[in-house]
Amino acid sequence: MMRKSKFIGLLFLWSVSVTTAIAQVPTPKEHFGFNIGDDYKLANYTQTEAYFKKLAASDRTKLVDIGLTEEGRHQYMLIISSPENIKKLDQYKNISQQLARAEGISETQAHSLSETGKAVVWIDGGLHATEVVGTHQLIETMWQLVSRNDAETMRILDNVIILCAHANPDGQELVSDWYMRDTDTAKRNMSIPRLYEKYVGHDNNRDFYMMNMKESQNISNQLFVEWLPQIMYNHHQRGPAGSVLAGPPYRDPFNYVYDPLIVTSIDAVGAAMNNRLNVEGKPGYTQRAGSQFSTWWNGGLRTTPYFHNMVGLLTEIIGGPTPENVPLVPDRLIPNGATPNPVVPQKWHFRQSIDYSVSLNYAVLDYAARYKSTLLYNIYQMGANAIARGNKDNWTFYPKYIDSIKAANKLSKKAEGNAESDGGADFSFGKEDTIPAKFYSTVLQAPGLRDARGYIIPANQADFPTAVRFINALIRSGISVQKATADFTINGIQYPAGSYIVKTAQAFRPHVIDMFEPQDHPNDFQYEGGPPIRPYDAAGWTLAFQMGVKFDRVLEGFDGPFEKLPYGQLQQAPVQTLAVSKTGYLLSPSANNSFIAVNDLLKAGIKVSKTNSGQFFIPATTKSQTVLLKVSTDYGVVAMPVQSKPSDLKALAPMRIAIWNNYGGSIPAGWISWLMEQYHFSYEFIYSSAIDAGNLRKKYDMIIFPGGAIPDTARKRPRAGGYEPKIPKASELPVEYRSWLGKITADTSIPQLKKFLEEGGQIVTIGTSTNLAYHLGLPVSNALVEKNNKNELKPLSGNKYYIPGSLLTADFDTTAIENAGMPSRNDVYFDRSPVFKINDNAVGIKKLIWFSTDRPLHSGWAWGQQYLKGVVAAFTANVGTGKLLAFGPEITFRGQSHSTFRLLFNQLYK
Repeated sequence: MMRKSKFIGLLFLWSVSVTTAIAQVPTPKEHFGFNIGDDYKLANYTQTEAYFKKLAASDRTKLVDIGLTEEGRHQYMLIISSPENIKKLDQYKNISQQLARAEGISETQAHSLSETGKAVVWIDGGLHATEVVGTHQLIETMWQLVSRNDAETMRILDNVIILCAHANPDGQELVSDWYMRDTDTAKRNMSIPRLYEKYVGHDNNRDFYMMNMKESQNISNQLFVEWLPQIMYNHHQRGPAGSVLAGPPYRDPFNYVYDPLIVTSIDAVGAAMNNRLNVEGKPGYTQRAGSQFSTWWNGGLRTTPYFHNMVGLLTEIIGGPTPENVPLVPDRLIPNGATPNPVVPQKWHFRQSIDYSVSLNYAVLDYAARYKSTLLYNIYQMGANAIARGNKDNWTFYPKYIDSIKAANKLSKKAEGNAESDGGADFSFGKEDTIPAKFYSTVLQAPGLRDARGYIIPANQADFPTAVRFINALIRSGISVQKATADFTINGIQYPAGSYIVKTAQAFRPHVIDMFEPQDHPNDFQYEGGPPIRPYDAAGWTLAFQMGVKFDRVLEGFDGPFEKLPYGQLQQAPVQTLAVSKTGYLLSPSANNSFIAVNDLLKAGIKVSKTNSGQFFIPATTKSQTVLLKVSTDYGVVAMPVQSKPSDLKALAPMRIAIWNNYGGSIPAGWISWLMEQYHFSYEFIYSSAIDAGNLRKKYDMIIFPGGAIPDTARKRPRAGGYEPKIPKASELPVEYRSWLGKITADTSIPQLKKFLEEGGQIVTIGTSTNLAYHLGLPVSNALVEKNNKNELKPLSGNKYYIPGSLLTADFDTTAIENAGMPSRNDVYFDRSPVFKINDNAVGIKKLIWFSTDRPLHSGWAWGQQYLKGVVAAFTANVGTGKLLAFGPEITFRGQSHSTFRLLFNQLYK
């Protein structure tokens, strides 16, 4: 009886302590004034940040400030687990790191650590701020995990460490304040005036191998350097019409560099999520071919973890504070493998989306709790597999190699005089065509087709500071990097001290290969001879190619005087010594940071000139040497002293630069504005209404039109791509935003742009905005057309020609001052980009970039690439006393294509 009484007393004291701890944390309604998921209600970030801090009072939590956003807000991550686990977070983080990196750990040790450790699961919200379910489900999930005491929650807290991260504080503040500003709920909307991430809006989910934005850096540091979770869950909107949400598993193709455990693990967790909803009577989950989402592309918050052996999850759900309807899509009502439990048309409320999201989070967390040792061991196993592959000869089965096998077999049959036959059968019933096994060894195991054992980035390349930026992108992504402490020689090639080495014998080998090697996207069509299936995002993106980094592939094991850099330790471009000169200095345009130096010199009132070859000359003065010394120290700028002043000099001055923008924000314009700031150019935004008002030449020397600005001559709107909000009426907007409305029109805007050019202004057009050349009536035409049966010129059909985002190798006129600093051949980012034919006898037009071969593809997918042979990708044209520059490829693509930045920078001086 005494024992029972003592037990009851202890139980009472425990329940009092739990109740007291929970009482310290207000419910969402007590804090926000409404329940999360109430119709017509949104919380802003100021309120959410305060709630993060109140939740931090619980002994189940630890609040971590992971860094500042681009607008200077604090970005928080709330760690949730049992009180006992919270006390030992450093121990469990260390176990997670050891297992994920798989360095120097035996299988026995890995099993032991997997039993001792806790599963680590990342759950985020709010990356795309107008997708408001994301932030609000995160708030509700955190509250439930902190306050609930049911058996499932307690098991989760005992076995899982949950990282609840806010992905976009700035965006939540903007969107929620905008939505809630109107007291009339019927008028509340998401038609925000500008991008919800300061520079790049929707493309903040396209930045996770480059990590240009502060938010991307903060998140990546937690994912790939600090915590290395086994599962990460990225919440988004919106599900395909006629469904509630799209989730894992995803459609093919998946990337060939993954460990197969990634693919099957996504299947397993996806099944748990789908099952949970079905058990709870929540229909409408679609997967695989039921949606557009695949696992091919790198660069998204959900997809980059795949290349780090993490189970990346994405759901895209419907819903918002304004109730909506689930539409009737008849074909979605038929149950199938993609949508086994269809949803019927109905009115849909915000709270339903919150409830679905919390259920999905609990499904993931329950899976992690039940299989925590398996998850921990599996991430080790994938890392160990990667290290083993990097330490021996390995061949990745890319489609191009499989095609080579088929071609070799066909050639062999032809040589032997054997005719090919399909046997006359309509169906194979599982019997596949076979090829003699000899072709496997002669083609797929050819020594030259082996994966690299490592890559060497020489320190003596022309633009080494950009190579260091590339290295830092790898380091931010948790890649192990080595640095040479002395000169060394590999395969007869001498390399200087300070060169970087990235070996593939490391856990995140898939990411290493993906950043250095070409992507080989399969030919993907709806059916043979039919239209192509558009990739979810890019088909090819190899970062080393985009940045113009010079590197050598090493196919054998190698070593040298290398020091291994600590994980996460960022590098700086080497400080350059400024030699004494009495005459002056030359800066090369082939180094991007030279433009920082030029801009800083001009802003300091120092004279800068340019030679006919595009080099910059700076006279030697005390003032110029002070600026040059600073940029040589801070940015690794090489200033070459000269003994005599060049004779072919033209004085430079900064231009008055405008970048076109629109209401809601242009993502390409945002990227360019960020880029301009990084390289110290001054600019301002210009909107279509200001263009229509005229007098442009009095205000500007240069106007930049990113893709999506200038409409096609045959259409009212260009293909802009990305998120494009509904445009409100002027009367619905605060006065300060009304001048942002409008679009470029043929009747009003184009005549003003023509006048601007004729009066000596200059215009750079990129991507679809090269349509301006057609509006101006310049003697150029679309190079990708053919005559139909009516003898009419029509664009090539998709089953003949289709090139989604890929890297193509182009030719450059190195004598053109516009191309100063470019090599004769270089990769360009090409996404169904415009290409041109310059009419015979055209005057005042000069081609800058073209394709000289019928196989320009370097990375990605290019169906029908032979049509590009001989066509022009960029040109310059005189218009009056001004100049139009037309660049079909995306020369500033997402702040990644460093090797083509100078194609813009060269034009920005007068």
